Amino acid sequence: MTTPYLEIRADYDPRTIVVYQAYRLAIAEAAVAAQRFVAPFSLGRMTWIKPSFLWMMERSGWATKPGQEHVLAVRITRAGWEEALASARLSEQGAGDAPVVVQWDPERSVRGAKLDYRSIQVGLGRGIVHRYVNEWTVDIRDLTPLVGRLRRFREDGEWSRITALLPLERPYPAPPLIRRRLGMPEAP
Repeated sequence: MTTPYLEIRADYDPRTIVVYQAYRLAIAEAAVAAQRFVAPFSLGRMTWIKPSFLWMMERSGWATKPGQEHVLAVRITRAGWEEALASARLSEQGAGDAPVVVQWDPERSVRGAKLDYRSIQVGLGRGIVHRYVNEWTVDIRDLTPLVGRLRRFREDGEWSRITALLPLERPYPAPPLIRRRLGMPEAP
């Protein structure tokens, strides 16, 4: 079966979905300790969340880029996730004053190659990021030790060991209204 060009793939359960973010140590430690984002996290700027683990690995350089050395798995409510997507504007339409911006970027393989389909990243603007922080977040886990282990497997070319440890991501059942808004094909 061919993966659709635009598809949300994520680790989710009936109530929640996992998104990933990478931060510097001070932000990550404070968030994990408080189980929500607190200072020095800033509510005054857009924050980007990504349900694709491998896309987050590419974006953060497998947790080696400055300011992105700590990868967090943030479990949020599906209701919040869908609320954000329902108010999103596609980045190519111009972000303007949109509360949420969606960008589709090439998904990545464990080797870092661009794949023929896209993964979603969602930018939460200042007007909605407080809901993400104070209402939607259910759990925050620091995946940095796992990412370090995966990075070492990558360096050693142990691709199957990486694959065995990846989070289980499967197609997310986005409602028809959201699918249309994001330019996704109708569900099969």
